[in-house]
Amino acid sequence: MFISNLIEYLDSIKERDPAPRSRWEVLLYPGVWAVGYHRIAHWLFLGHMYFLARLVNHFARFVTGIDIHPGAKIGSNFFLDHGFSVIGETAEIGDNVTMYQNVTLGGTNPTTGIGGKRHPTILNNVIIGSGAQILGPITVGERARIGAAAVVTDDVPAGATMIGQKARSTLVKAETYARDFMPYGTPCREMFDPATQSLEIMQCEIETLRKKVAELMAERDARDVAPAKPKRAKGSTSS
Repeated sequence: MFISNLIEYLDSIKERDPAPRSRWEVLLYPGVWAVGYHRIAHWLFLGHMYFLARLVNHFARFVTGIDIHPGAKIGSNFFLDHGFSVIGETAEIGDNVTMYQNVTLGGTNPTTGIGGKRHPTILNNVIIGSGAQILGPITVGERARIGAAAVVTDDVPAGATMIGQKARSTLVKAETYARDFMPYGTPCREMFDPATQSLEIMQCEIETLRKKVAELMAERDARDVAPAKPKRAKGSTSS
């Protein structure tokens, strides 16, 4: 059972990462070891053996450079590529989630001083780009994509692609967000930001209007400057 689950897990990573040539290479990934250590730490945490859970957590952080709190809940086939990421205590991660390097699933500090849910919930098949910061007890919907370096502090709809600081939703075609996998959670080949598109279109229209106004003003000035031709009297002849 354990071997079959491990093989399924390694194969799921290999499908999302073209770099490894075999499962043995995937076994060397720090993210795989970090998740493995977390399974142990989480089991100890659920058994109220908090010190031992923290001990495993600190050892894993020292070895892998990845800090996953023992209390975090992680589903199956979680691919943590590279590392240097932080996952908080009350974070919840669904199945088949992909997270790249330098990501923080951070928490908020309740003003009441009471703990409770303070970290994000990441639903199934989400992709989180490198450097993204997802903060607070928010929910990231299924198949959402969080772009690189995005800062997310509000709930994310299912299938949305979030970019920017503070992250905003972009209008992505269905055939794009319905793809099984989008590397780094970021659409790179097309401009998907409707706000930017609208500004660029408006800028082009303004430039066109400016040119037309300039041409009309030039024509008017030319008419005003040109001297009027004298009228000849009827019957007059030249000498």
